Amino acid sequence: MVLDIMTERWRGCWEAAPEIYALIKESDTLEGAREKMISYLEALDWTYRRDLDRIPSWDYIILKEAVRCMKNIISPRNERLSGTSALEHLMTAARTGEAEVHDDFITEFTHLFKAIKGHSTVYPSSLMKGIESPDLEKYKGREGAIKRSEFLDKMGRRMDDFLSRYRSGLEPEIIEKRTRNKKRILDMLGGTDDDWNTWQWQFKHVFKDKAGFEQIKQIIKLKPEQEDAIVLALENNVPFGVTPYYLHLMDYEPNGIDFAIRRQVFPPMSYVKNMIKHNGERGQIFDFMREHDTSPVDLVTRRYPRVAIIKPYDSCPQICVYCQRNWEITSPLMVQAMASKEKLDSAIDWFAEHEEMMDVLITGGDPLVMSDTLIDDILKRFSELDHILSIRIATRIPITVPQRVTDELSEIIGSYNEVGKRTICMVTHFSHLYEITYETADVVAKIRKQGVYVYNQQVFSFANSRRFETTALRIGMKQIGVDPYYTFNMKGKLEIEDYAVPVARLLQERKEEARLAPGMFRPDEPVFNVPLLGKNHLRSWQDHELIAIHPDGRRMYSFHPWEKNIDQVKPYLYTDVSIGDYLRKLEARGEDPEDYKSVWYYY
Repeated sequence: MVLDIMTERWRGCWEAAPEIYALIKESDTLEGAREKMISYLEALDWTYRRDLDRIPSWDYIILKEAVRCMKNIISPRNERLSGTSALEHLMTAARTGEAEVHDDFITEFTHLFKAIKGHSTVYPSSLMKGIESPDLEKYKGREGAIKRSEFLDKMGRRMDDFLSRYRSGLEPEIIEKRTRNKKRILDMLGGTDDDWNTWQWQFKHVFKDKAGFEQIKQIIKLKPEQEDAIVLALENNVPFGVTPYYLHLMDYEPNGIDFAIRRQVFPPMSYVKNMIKHNGERGQIFDFMREHDTSPVDLVTRRYPRVAIIKPYDSCPQICVYCQRNWEITSPLMVQAMASKEKLDSAIDWFAEHEEMMDVLITGGDPLVMSDTLIDDILKRFSELDHILSIRIATRIPITVPQRVTDELSEIIGSYNEVGKRTICMVTHFSHLYEITYETADVVAKIRKQGVYVYNQQVFSFANSRRFETTALRIGMKQIGVDPYYTFNMKGKLEIEDYAVPVARLLQERKEEARLAPGMFRPDEPVFNVPLLGKNHLRSWQDHELIAIHPDGRRMYSFHPWEKNIDQVKPYLYTDVSIGDYLRKLEARGEDPEDYKSVWYYY
């Protein structure tokens, strides 16, 4: 009786591909099942390649990729690398009715089997629900052009339906709301409008301790679980801090509109507990990019032949929860953040000695926390190195304390921009459309007036991963003069798993959402940062492959290094968050999982 009940959860999976079910069920051994599966997949693939049978080209494209992934998953080599055998679990379920796997595992194979059979649920697309696609083969010339144009109009309006959900800080209603927020903060802190517009005042009043937390609660409302997490963080030296300016971007009541803003700085309990658990070994546990192993001298990190980073100031006025360097940043504007003159001199000397370097990224922490004099000195010293053709300044200051980018600082930065010899770039970190304000637009205008390019690197996290949410940000950034540059997959750090998004979702976003925007609004590249090695371009099939499905439904990928075909460097194995779990979290936020249904078919 129990067996019958439990077997029911596999029904949809086996019905998606009854031939596979029969092959596995009738096998006496795992190796026997493997051989039968390989033979079946090869025969299926060649059935269509030899044109012995035909299915629509759009179904065949998905079928081909599914067959490739299935071969990967059942290969002995990948089972050895991943430490799991999905085929063994499938065989157990087929022969006994059940296996010790999560429902997400079953759902993954249900969709994989559907794709292999040419019956994926990609079409009709949820994005085009209710919109009839014209058969353009029936129409020619002007008539066909009009039919296509009418269809594209409908597609554009459907896109607008999604984009309209996301609000910008340039909207009058939002500006009015934030003006009231600003007044509450100034009243609380006893400040004036002149104070507000002074970066020193903003730095001085960062909310970063228990007293600051009590002040935050008088300015905006927090959920009880959020309050508990912040209190625990402060009691255990987990980095926390919010600037007055950034706090005024939040709505008084927590809601879906300001969700991404709050998630930037208010840590979830899971994060806090993980940080506390490894308090004495953060440098070993949370150094995801293995900077310890890629630092030839203090302050310098190098992963590529022609560029390296330098970290002269190792803190920020505000702490992002998912900060890559949370293992070394203990608090906002921490006293020990500024590198000693000796270390800084030594690091710049290293760049001078290595003429292979043509680009330097000045980062941290946030280098714009430093004084104008020190920023000027560092830029001057790098500008004296003829082999340095590009100097990039990585900063979130335009979003957290835009007041810091004064006319004087802009002129200092721009003074080192020399046509034909050296470019100066600013790389920002906008994460959501709601962060775009007239204050940030003014900063960008000042910088661009100096001939300095402004780019953005967005972290693609759960908080900004809804349909067209990132597209809305790209459009908003272009409207204030910021060029999208990279979209980073959430780093696979165990303490920030609540923020992680499946790789498949970022691939889906790039293909189905960003692709609908004009080219000028989507020049960025989705990437996965491989520990020790560097960026892996997710759109490139030759740079990553799905090699396993774990019993809990998580996919495992092999990310190939940028050195591939250049040098012999091992791939990086990464276990993703499960698609099923991600969709449930979206549903809890009010999203319709049906809008994301094609995500299962991105590998």
